[in-house]
Amino acid sequence: MDHALTYGDYMPHGMCLLWEPWLVTLWAGSDLLIFLAYTAIPIALLTILRRRTEVPHAGVVALFASFILLCGLTHLMGIVTLWYPIYPWVGWIKLATGVVSMTTAFALFRMIPDIVRLPSPAALAAANESLNAEIAAHRETLASLDQQVRERTAELEKATAALAVQAREAVHRSGNLLTVVHSLATQSARGSRYTDQFLASFLGRVQTLADTTRAIAKSDSSSAEIVQVVASGLAVLHETYGGRITSRGPALTIDPVAAQQLSLALYELTTNTQKYGLGASNSAEVEVRWTADSEKFEFEWRESGIDLTALEASSSTEGFGSKLLMRIVPRMLNGTAERTFQSGEMIYRLAAPISAVALHKTDESGGQLAARIIDTTFGLD
Repeated sequence: MDHALTYGDYMPHGMCLLWEPWLVTLWAGSDLLIFLAYTAIPIALLTILRRRTEVPHAGVVALFASFILLCGLTHLMGIVTLWYPIYPWVGWIKLATGVVSMTTAFALFRMIPDIVRLPSPAALAAANESLNAEIAAHRETLASLDQQVRERTAELEKATAALAVQAREAVHRSGNLLTVVHSLATQSARGSRYTDQFLASFLGRVQTLADTTRAIAKSDSSSAEIVQVVASGLAVLHETYGGRITSRGPALTIDPVAAQQLSLALYELTTNTQKYGLGASNSAEVEVRWTADSEKFEFEWRESGIDLTALEASSSTEGFGSKLLMRIVPRMLNGTAERTFQSGEMIYRLAAPISAVALHKTDESGGQLAARIIDTTFGLD
């Protein structure tokens, strides 16, 4: 062991260089530069490892730092041995360098498959470009979704407002409808002597109101088409008398109140004609027509080929049906009504301001959405 550490019997390496100043300087200077470089490189590697903890294979990097540092020490020892022959110490340092070098080489060979699989700069650039494009697409999608959310929110706010208005309107109309039903019951009872007669007239009028209200509820807005109202009122006559009854007039969207009042008037007129007109004479005919302009609405019921004697006799006493036709319906529509008998014809005319009949044109998009929400949630039979 003493021989492994003792160096007194050896001669300095400078003697091999004949102590030539230039050669000794060249030898020592080169080793010094190599030592400094081999010392700086491990310091840089270890600094990177300390600051970047996510570096893969950090152990191999540490092995490289140790290997390079030991190589630098061998060159430092080369300077020392120029004057001090510490060759045993240099040998042990070289042995340590060799062991670390072999370990590093072994680890490096094991890493070859992983290193080969590392993507090239071009592949990384392509991947980054693809990711950037995908991010841009996601941003566009998010922007589109955000816009859709804003639009849906605006629609829902509008629908909420429309629902509130319709709720208040429904309460108001329900009160009005109950008042009408109460009036129908009271007036029908006054003009009837028997229960069956009262029920027939009262239930017929209530059914007419119910049919009209149901037709309005099934539409997308709180309105009705006059063609549908007239067709519904004349349905029984068409089924019974066919071509002996005709109707014509322009298309017109009317207010719910106007639809209810016209339905009541049609019910009274169809009931009367089945008693004294179409039902009493095979030659009797009925023509229903209406007109509308920017200021006035006119509705006309014309019966021809009838026996006016019985009809005039029935009209001589004013029952509730006559009150409906001549007083209540015109008053509800802020209009006037007249009924004439001449030359085998009975003509009933109803005139009213167009503003009291036609539905005012407003933005109903919120109301339509509200109606769709109600239909989808609760359904309508």
